[in-house]
Amino acid sequence: MAQRRAHFLASVSARDARTPIGGARAPAGVVGVRVIVTRPREQAGPLVARLEALGLDVVACPLIEIEPIDAPVDVDGYDWVIVTSPNGARELVRRARGELPRVAAVGPGTAETLRELGVEPAFVPRVSSQEGLLAEFPRPGGRVLFAAAEGARRGPVDELGADFVPLYRTRLVRPEHAPAGDLVVLASASAARSFAALGAGVPAVTIGPQTTRAAEAAGVDVVGEAKTHDLDGLVDAVRAVTSA
Repeated sequence: MAQRRAHFLASVSARDARTPIGGARAPAGVVGVRVIVTRPREQAGPLVARLEALGLDVVACPLIEIEPIDAPVDVDGYDWVIVTSPNGARELVRRARGELPRVAAVGPGTAETLRELGVEPAFVPRVSSQEGLLAEFPRPGGRVLFAAAEGARRGPVDELGADFVPLYRTRLVRPEHAPAGDLVVLASASAARSFAALGAGVPAVTIGPQTTRAAEAAGVDVVGEAKTHDLDGLVDAVRAVTSA
């Protein structure tokens, strides 16, 4: 990945080492780069603001939409509820019926969303992935409810002997034209596959290993990956890639 990053910097620097699109000068150490943000429109604001604060030119190009599944989630009788994304955390808190048991979050971004909603997660794995959660999850777990997106991988559900409840659907959005940019930020496997289908040929920074695997499998060149799988980690990864 380091070689890919070096190649990316060299190609952008050859075009314009210091002056981003629009003519304004970037802060010292930041290459002038146009960054494509693919998060759902209603969730893109904080990431866009943070990237613009780095002096980057940001293009919003939502590639997924989140469609809630509006049905109550009965949490009575469970020892644990596992949520795997900030979207899932919001939907769980909004729709839970009964007293929430201990809640496990797959990573720091999900945990932070839970805290913002008044729920302190009882467990967050050190490795922020479903594999990390499975490796570290307390056993025996008792009765577990796995709450995630419709169509989520069932391996963790089966391994934990958990019940499964879908909280939302992810719908792909296809823009009329592929966006122009130097770098794309991918925060989910769905966004990675959707972006690959555009054939834009733009390298990516991803939020974590699962998104990296999906992007590379779909033919997207990954030049950076967040060390922590949350907003701060994503911004730091973009900064690392775009810093000369």
